[in-house]
Amino acid sequence: MTVYDLAGTYSIKGSNQEESDQVSYHGTLVLSVDENARIIAQWTIGEHTQNGTGFYKDRILVLNFNYKGEDHKIYKGVAVYRCLSQNILDGFWSEKHGNPLYLGSEYCVRIQDSWELN
Repeated sequence: MTVYDLAGTYSIKGSNQEESDQVSYHGTLVLSVDENARIIAQWTIGEHTQNGTGFYKDRILVLNFNYKGEDHKIYKGVAVYRCLSQNILDGFWSEKHGNPLYLGSEYCVRIQDSWELN
């Protein structure tokens, strides 16, 4: 599998950086590849958008992300995914100002035609 195989749109379900590991959000993740073979990422969760960039090697995808919070501050973090196949990503994430005792989690499945992960 190459970095180019990961480009596409994924349905995501995830849990926030807190004690509970219950699914707390659903959304989409769009991955594209730039001219330097780096990944460009955009998460859409409800009306909230996060952007990121990163790299891929040996079935591991690492994305540094950021977004503007409701308080208008910029929040940053990192997400790491194990690429189980070119259609399934299983990962965890952490934000700089999140609870350091916990990691968030995210499971992504490539959207084929018009279905989403529930």
